[in-house]
Amino acid sequence: MNSACPLPDRRPRLLLVDDEPTNLQVLKQILQADYRLLFARDGEKALQLAAQEQPQLILLDVMMPGLSGLEVCRQLKAQPGTAAIPVIFVTALADESHEAEGFEAGAVDYVTKPVSPPIVRARVRTHLSLVRVEDLKQSRLEIVQRLGRAAEYKDNETGRHVIRMSHYARLMALALGFTPEDADELLHAAAMHDVGKIGIPDAVLLKNGPLDAEQWQIMRRHPEMGAAIIGEHASSLLQMARRVALSHHEKWDGSGYPHGLQGEDIALEGRIVAIADVFDALTNARPYKAAWPVERAIELLQNEAGRHFDPALVQLFIELLPEVLKVKEQWPE
Repeated sequence: MNSACPLPDRRPRLLLVDDEPTNLQVLKQILQADYRLLFARDGEKALQLAAQEQPQLILLDVMMPGLSGLEVCRQLKAQPGTAAIPVIFVTALADESHEAEGFEAGAVDYVTKPVSPPIVRARVRTHLSLVRVEDLKQSRLEIVQRLGRAAEYKDNETGRHVIRMSHYARLMALALGFTPEDADELLHAAAMHDVGKIGIPDAVLLKNGPLDAEQWQIMRRHPEMGAAIIGEHASSLLQMARRVALSHHEKWDGSGYPHGLQGEDIALEGRIVAIADVFDALTNARPYKAAWPVERAIELLQNEAGRHFDPALVQLFIELLPEVLKVKEQWPE
């Protein structure tokens, strides 16, 4: 006898809020075939259900006794657990000032009463698709962060090294004219710069002493290993992480690895991360070395400008030194 359990209902969950049962019934008829529905007839119940059930979308009446829809929306957006849930107002009010007030409260859209079934379905689909895009973006970011953490467990660097050098890279990106969004992508991508060390044997990676020629050949594979681990994706974040992993050991004069690239043939993000990585490694203690004074580390960057490092980026980093040192103080060993 087949006693297979029924599959779980994975349809998106919507919360419908209106003090008039007739209005809730209309929305139920429009949406019940495609979505799991929750119902509330007042603001307090709506806030309770939103916190407990975490719906993917809320359709909210504006004019309700007690808590108005506007106040419910404001409270939803003020709580971390519900702030990300999109709210569509369903209202008979068509005045532009009311719409502006609703958007200021945090709503993403308006549907006017009497509702049109095709419009309601279209608006719900649109905003749920935006939620899925944001969820996918967040998932990719979490994967990047966890791979970065995995590399830290393999290496003798600390998690705070990765935080500091990633923030140094972000400061440089902003100063170069990156948009805040692109600078934040570099912040996260920089954490992946040494993910390829996951593939380096511990006997080489954790050797207490200098590496011999054969061991150096193994160690020099980690940029290409990192690029392979990250792979090739449509995601701009993962594309940037791959460029960083592959290029951060290239040198301005062409003497770096893995491909011996020279000058501006090296990815800009890799040139940025190279400076941020080396400066932080020099100025913090490790089991095998004492921390260098900041002045000595800056002197090395200046001496290696045009050889190891992009000279324009070295100058930029020096100009940003007060902000760099604030990050260093914020995230001490």
